[in-house]
Amino acid sequence: MSAGPVLAPTRYRRVLYWVTTAVVVAECLVGGAYDLLRLEPFFPLLTQLGHPAYLATILGTAKVMAGLVVAAPRLPRLKEWAYAGILINMLGAAASYLATGSSVGNYIPPLSFAALALISWALRPPTRRLPDNPIGADQQASSHRS
Repeated sequence: MSAGPVLAPTRYRRVLYWVTTAVVVAECLVGGAYDLLRLEPFFPLLTQLGHPAYLATILGTAKVMAGLVVAAPRLPRLKEWAYAGILINMLGAAASYLATGSSVGNYIPPLSFAALALISWALRPPTRRLPDNPIGADQQASSHRS
């Protein structure tokens, strides 16, 4: 199973990767800090949507950690989890707006950040990806003999 599409590295691709990744990391770090500090506009929105106040601490911590992991070199397996968490967070925000009957305009920011996270994930360079086959050939051969 592949870790995502592999395209020839081009300057355009690298620039697009770094721009989308910078936006995603900034959103994670700033949004996470706002959640941890319970600042406007995010904390009041969280409680207006019916979520408990302590969720801000959980989400804020997870967002900051995800932002740091996505920005850090290497760590391909942690990056997969960080990107997954970012998508779950953003899709959860959109679902919360849907569940409360909020206006369509409120869906745009979380779905836009989810799209940027997907673009960043798809364009990441080989050094930031899991190998196509994380199990060594010797382990594969021995598992087929059982």
